Amino acid sequence: MQITVTFRHVEPTPALRAYAEEKLERVKKYLRRPVDAHVILSVAKERHVAEITLQADHVTMFAKEETHDLYSAIDLALDKLEHQAQKLKAKRRDHKGPSGSRGGEAAEVRTSVLAAEPPEPGTDRRIIRTQHVPAKPLSLEEAVEQLDLSGDEFLVFTNASHQTLAVLYRKKDGSYGLIEP
Repeated sequence: MQITVTFRHVEPTPALRAYAEEKLERVKKYLRRPVDAHVILSVAKERHVAEITLQADHVTMFAKEETHDLYSAIDLALDKLEHQAQKLKAKRRDHKGPSGSRGGEAAEVRTSVLAAEPPEPGTDRRIIRTQHVPAKPLSLEEAVEQLDLSGDEFLVFTNASHQTLAVLYRKKDGSYGLIEP
């Protein structure tokens, strides 16, 4: 993430710059791809103002706070930004994209992990864990990018061009495999 700190009517100190950059890391965890952050710190008489503009993945967030101390102004502005980022993440998580199979809802796939040891003759395999995975509508390129970013071994998604369920997986040689019905 590119962070720019601008000082207006105040002596630029490395401590203030480092404090602002360190606090911005707190907001970064809520965003998919934080791109750019611009922090403006200014002082006019007794007013210490922190303005923060954050651009990330098609979203621009802004927060401005005014106190009697620049450090507390930075903290309060970042609290506002963190709240905005949390709301954005929750909104994206709860949003259900279009899908032809379930009346406008994203398809959801249930995966199960079976017991690793071979079953005894005459016994059934046990399901150890069941996980619900939302299958978001993505293009193949977006799915490859998301798999790269996540570091997972596979990604279940709805192929946006066919509106069919697909599984993209990472092979041992580093290439990708695609399973489609």
